[in-house]
Amino acid sequence: MLQPNASRNTNLPTGNPGSAEGFYLNDLARGDVVEIATAHHKYRLVKRADAHVGISGHPTFCPHPIDVEIEGSFGSGRPAKPKPGFIGRGMHLIFKHPVFNLVTTSEIREIHKLG
Repeated sequence: MLQPNASRNTNLPTGNPGSAEGFYLNDLARGDVVEIATAHHKYRLVKRADAHVGISGHPTFCPHPIDVEIEGSFGSGRPAKPKPGFIGRGMHLIFKHPVFNLVTTSEIREIHKLG
């Protein structure tokens, strides 16, 4: 799991749907890199365009970077739709995979923008 490190957590945009700390994908510039540690895996996201990112970090779904579309994230008590474009700590990330369709991560524990 990632440990907080101020030198790696540079200017991470924040949003506030509910009480989750996180950011909106649209607030990132193309090429920005974010590491997300969930309860089970550590993902690396590279912002592409709009809601598209290159993601890696899961041994089955994305062992190597693959282009996916971020649907958003949701907290406990899964809503009918995820919070679009938001990635928040304490929430579950949902992304559209080209082979596996919708993939939901375990709970997000840490978020770091690499700079």
